[in-house]
Amino acid sequence: MGRRAVTAGLIADISLRRGSLDLAARLDISAGETVAVLGPNGAGKTTLLTAIAGLGHIDAGRVVLDSEILEDTVTGEFIEPEQRPIGVVFQDYLLFPHLSTLDNVAFGLRARGVHRAESRGRAREWLARVGLADHADTRPSQLSGGQAQRVALARALITEPRLLLLDEPLSALDATTRAATRRDLRRHLAAYDGVRIVVTHDPVEAAALADRLVVLEGGRVVQVGAPAEISAHPRSRYVADLVGVNLVSGHGRRDQVAIGTDASLTVATPVEGDVLAVIHPRAVTLHRQAPSGSPRNVWQGHIISLDRESERVRVQVGGLLPIVAEVTHGAVADLGLAEGDRVWVSVKATEITVYPA
Repeated sequence: MGRRAVTAGLIADISLRRGSLDLAARLDISAGETVAVLGPNGAGKTTLLTAIAGLGHIDAGRVVLDSEILEDTVTGEFIEPEQRPIGVVFQDYLLFPHLSTLDNVAFGLRARGVHRAESRGRAREWLARVGLADHADTRPSQLSGGQAQRVALARALITEPRLLLLDEPLSALDATTRAATRRDLRRHLAAYDGVRIVVTHDPVEAAALADRLVVLEGGRVVQVGAPAEISAHPRSRYVADLVGVNLVSGHGRRDQVAIGTDASLTVATPVEGDVLAVIHPRAVTLHRQAPSGSPRNVWQGHIISLDRESERVRVQVGGLLPIVAEVTHGAVADLGLAEGDRVWVSVKATEITVYPA
């Protein structure tokens, strides 16, 4: 991320190798800000979180929280994980099965030497805050997924950390529970004034919870920005797939973008140099015969797959310029589309967004 003066917040400049993963990433996050880290499996998302938490030394770099050095490989400084003002919500919550909900929440305080009566009193307050006051004596095995997530969050926040790390906090929930729990989580995060980092692979979850997104691929930060900015200008195929758009790279000259050696797109705005072009699947029209009329981009392809969703069908078209179209179920029926069929593809120049690569 871009450098800026941060006194209350996190600066993490981390380089490390773990097996085949070569991670080199920098985060610069202000207090009160929520950042979601997204990336494909193996990108280094969880490794980045555990490095910040101090669960293993980094090879090079430093981690600074609210101007306090937690780790610096140059000076050799290293604060042990249990001494860091950090709360962690793990993917599977990791609640202690033999302890009650109350004692699970109180555990962090007890580990820091707080008297049992005081820690349990504060744990009751936190259970009430997350809407589970009547579950104080319940064991984790008796909790729903959403309830367990709230217990894990209360356990992380009761120690008043300056940094909250959440690793796939909603992934263990079913679709029905996830939406309601996401709303609860957003509310609790808004009431917390420290730094928040959420690791997720779900773009809906990221957009709902985060002020900014950090996209990690192959151990490197490839894009940073607000959710709307990331969606409008994806900078990698992974990000484009994540937000559901077509992304092609090419070389622009006036109103033409050359893609490889044999394909090109006509665009509405003159461009020069290496560019990225985004085409929304709903802007792609499919035809049985070569279309007539205004489209300035027309080519032939063949249908690779049809993915039927509730209201639309995503049609993957292969050929000289592979692309995904999103059409209605009625259009699929009217055109009689099936896998392997030859089709004509058309896209208006005005429907293509182009920006520097």
